[in-house]
Amino acid sequence: MTSRVTLVSPAITSALREARFDDGSCEVDAAGVRRARSAAALLPGADRSAASPSTRCRQTAEALGLPAPQVPALAALDVGRWRGRTLTEVTAAEPDAVASWLADPAHAPHGGETVRELCDRAGAWLQDTARTPGRVTAVVEPDVVRALLVRALGLPEPAFWRLDVRPLTAVDLSGRAGRWNLRVGAPLGEGP
Repeated sequence: MTSRVTLVSPAITSALREARFDDGSCEVDAAGVRRARSAAALLPGADRSAASPSTRCRQTAEALGLPAPQVPALAALDVGRWRGRTLTEVTAAEPDAVASWLADPAHAPHGGETVRELCDRAGAWLQDTARTPGRVTAVVEPDVVRALLVRALGLPEPAFWRLDVRPLTAVDLSGRAGRWNLRVGAPLGEGP
C-alpha cells in the first residue's frame, strides 16, 4: 500500500516576514488568505486532512477549504522563552545560545524543545499516518515540514536548518514499507 502525504506550509504572516518566533496566535494577512483561496483548486484531493494547532495553519486550512483537525503532534517547535521575539533580537541577546541551538539538534537553550524532539514527534505522526490507506493533506508549520523531511528521507538532523520552506507551498511524500519519496515545492498560489 502506498501512502501519499501532501504537506502545505501556511500562508504569509507578519511573524514569518519578521523572522519572529510565533507563539501560535499570528494570523494570516488578507493577501495570504486570498492566495490560499485561489490555490485551493490546485491541491490534490485528500481522504483526510490535518493541521498544526496554530492560528496561521488553521486559517490557511480554512482558506484552502480543508476540514483540518488540529493535531498536537504537528505543533511548531517549542522555542521556550524565545517565543514572540525575532531571531535578530535573540541573537543580539544570546549569541552563544543561538549558535549552539543551530549547531546541535539536541540542544534547547531556550528551555523549550530540541530539534531532535521535534523531528521524532513529527516522524512518529508520519509513521502513524502511513498505517491508514489514502491521501492526507496536512497544513503544517515550516519547521514541521523540515522535521518531516528529515525523518522521511533519513537525513542527518543538522540538515533541518538547510531546508527552506516558503509560505503556501506544497511538498508531496509518497511511501511504502517505511521508504518515502519526495516531490518538492509545488507552488500553490502567486509568490509571497
